[in-house]
Amino acid sequence: MNAPITLPLWLVVVLVALSSWALLVLLAAPGMRWFFRRRINAVIRQVGASLQVELPSFKLTRRQVLIDRLFHDDRVQAAAAQQVRAGGLSQAEVRRRIDRYAREIVPSFNAYLYFRIGYALARGLARTLYRVRIGYADQEALARVDPRSTIVFVINHRSNMDYVLVAFLAAERTALSYAVGEWARVWPLQQLVRAMGAYFVRRNSGDPLYRAVLSRYVQMAAAGGLTQAVFPEGGLSINGRLRQPKLGLLDYMLKGFDGAEPAGRDLVFIPVGINYDRVLEDRTQLAKLGGAARAPVGRARALAIGVGFVVRNLWQALNGRWHRFGYACVNFGQPISLRQYVAERGLRLPQLGDAERHAQVSAFGELLMERIGAVLPVLPVSLIASVLVAEPERLWSALELKAQALARAQRLQRGGAHLYLPRADMDYAFDVGLRMLTLRGLVQQEEGLLRAVRAELPLLGYYANAIAHLPE
Repeated sequence: MNAPITLPLWLVVVLVALSSWALLVLLAAPGMRWFFRRRINAVIRQVGASLQVELPSFKLTRRQVLIDRLFHDDRVQAAAAQQVRAGGLSQAEVRRRIDRYAREIVPSFNAYLYFRIGYALARGLARTLYRVRIGYADQEALARVDPRSTIVFVINHRSNMDYVLVAFLAAERTALSYAVGEWARVWPLQQLVRAMGAYFVRRNSGDPLYRAVLSRYVQMAAAGGLTQAVFPEGGLSINGRLRQPKLGLLDYMLKGFDGAEPAGRDLVFIPVGINYDRVLEDRTQLAKLGGAARAPVGRARALAIGVGFVVRNLWQALNGRWHRFGYACVNFGQPISLRQYVAERGLRLPQLGDAERHAQVSAFGELLMERIGAVLPVLPVSLIASVLVAEPERLWSALELKAQALARAQRLQRGGAHLYLPRADMDYAFDVGLRMLTLRGLVQQEEGLLRAVRAELPLLGYYANAIAHLPE
């Protein structure tokens, strides 16, 4: 009975591995889940008490539940049946594709990661790179928004910092959900993006089944009160000007909205204008323009520009010569209630045919871009750049340039533009803007006079274009 038993080494290794796995699954994993769930629930309680917009149950629903709900949705199943009838795919294959699309789209929001870690990182990064300011907000109109409404922030897209900046500034009001392109579907970034509540979107997908799944997710999220941030332009500004809106996500939201249902949530769109004294991707975006004077850029060149930018700034930081990139300013405009909008025009969007609905969505998209443009901040660099590109060959004294910038600022203010003047001091704002342009080599001195550097006129034009749409 007490005789020793000899086991081969490989069997001992297998037994130890299986025992360790059982210990991990039965004891350690449940304990860790309990620990983190307790921390997450504590964060939800704390945040829920302070948010000005309620944290909807949709955002806190387990990811698998949302996937199942999306998979079994009547409209998604109708699209699947139509795909099977069209031939070429079996029912099993269509169902597998629906499941894959649903898992690809649906996020896995983690309140602790968003409000404790993500917020701290976003705040730290934004404040390290910029002097971050909220220049203007229509506080009275924002306070009148029904807290049960579904809020959609519609934002101009100048930089990838927009995601960080708006999430940081809005975190005291609500948790945002972004639509993110396929560029972020790399490990481990996609896991982080999902945990922050964002969902992935395949741009320009021609698969009707994918569009049906994405459309229903967007509509379910809107009906569930999920606060979203949408960039109607669909991509970064290439020349600094506002782009024409792309209406895919907006169409999904609007065609599922029936303003005649009194128990349903209102959709409230809040225009957000963002501007920077320096856009991190400015040269990369300009390089995409092509033309006779500038060859089209490929991904390799864009990557080289980006890497060079990072290396230069790290070297400056190590040598104590690095400065923040000026001001980054965000303005919040007057909310637009979709319920009020459709009621004033007598519209029932779900009952419209595709052509008529697309026309209405296009008109609404133009209105949103107009409102975004109206609240886009005028910052020192854009103001001075607009003066310089108007007379690119002129030699300016500092006093002449300041007087011209002041005159343009006054004209913009009379036209209703929102200027952000640091310290409410035009002289200081002028000095800040001119210093930024001089440090970057966009403006040079010749015998005590100032002149725009000819080779950098496209970059000056990029910053001037940010406010070129504003009336004077």
